[in-house]
Amino acid sequence: MSDSVVTVRPRRVRVVCWVSAVTLFVVFSLVATSLTGATGNGYGTFQRGDQFAMIGLGVFGALGFLLFTRPRVIADAKGVRVRNVISSYDLPWEVIRGVRFDRGAPWASLELHDDDLLPMVALQAADKESAVEAVRALRRLHQAHLAALSAGQSAPR
Repeated sequence: MSDSVVTVRPRRVRVVCWVSAVTLFVVFSLVATSLTGATGNGYGTFQRGDQFAMIGLGVFGALGFLLFTRPRVIADAKGVRVRNVISSYDLPWEVIRGVRFDRGAPWASLELHDDDLLPMVALQAADKESAVEAVRALRRLHQAHLAALSAGQSAPR
């Protein structure tokens, strides 16, 4: 079996998320600096705490964007580790029937023997050729596992 390791992270989405996170933080910081003095009708005044709260909202919003940089797929001869935006899975090749990347699908998925589909958000159609190459590499690892299984079963005992 091959000792190769396939590691995949989305490319375009990471760039978009980092730019969006920085932009959101800057916008909220600029708004926070403009929060001074009396409100529109004069019944209240903006204070330093309001400015810090606005910056805090910008930080939380930016962190929300950065959650979408989390997806990753790491595969080796033993199995596949899939980390999506919120959930993570560690699957041996034995439970995987195939690697799918259907036409028009936003990302690739693993087809499991129990007929479930596990999305791999790290393998996005937006990444075009690099995503296709990653899917091919995953399929090669899966085929190597199947070949090792069949060689092990056909060997005399």
